[in-house]
Amino acid sequence: MRISVITLFPQMFSSMFNTSIIKRATEKKIMTIDFINLRDFGIGKHKLVDDTPYGGGAGMVLRVDVVQKAIESVKQNGGYEKIILLSAHGKQFNQKIARELSSFSHLIIVCGHYEGFDERIKKYADEELSIGDFIVTGGEIPAMLIIDSVGRLVSGVIKKESLENESFSPHLEYPQYTKPNEYNGQKVPNILLSGNHKKISEWRKEKSISITKKLRPDLIGKG
Repeated sequence: MRISVITLFPQMFSSMFNTSIIKRATEKKIMTIDFINLRDFGIGKHKLVDDTPYGGGAGMVLRVDVVQKAIESVKQNGGYEKIILLSAHGKQFNQKIARELSSFSHLIIVCGHYEGFDERIKKYADEELSIGDFIVTGGEIPAMLIIDSVGRLVSGVIKKESLENESFSPHLEYPQYTKPNEYNGQKVPNILLSGNHKKISEWRKEKSISITKKLRPDLIGKG
């Protein structure tokens, strides 16, 4: 998988993807992540990427011509490709969408900043996504979250069995324990020490469903 991130602040991503699982995936060539500086497509001597909003108002708005040129610079015009605009107007990102995106060969993620996008930019995107009902200063942190969530689902990045029973697949994950088996009066459930793998599997499934019903009943039945 290739992921192209269009951003005004590519330096924000350096530490995030130079560690842990995503770093190993890029070293193994399972994934490639490239960062496109929107400023490189700016207008005039000062490389302007935004301007004041028509009709007045606070802040600056990213220009449609600048963003469109940046998108065109990385489009492959072939393969299984998707262009994502990070926006408060977008569909809320979740594990189901992460799984869908992990099947693409190329994702182009456009990070917003300042007051927002010129509305006409939406014509050049396939989908708008949001990470929640709150506002952040730019799309860089949402992009990091999406890349990490999608990247770990790409075939070969993590062992398949590690993905099968984690949260949102489709329920919240069952409780996990490790040594010591007793701490400050809290004991590990006896079933986990029994060695009966069939019973342990049944217990985990039951706990997974009951925890989901209690904490996230909205997930029940979504599969």
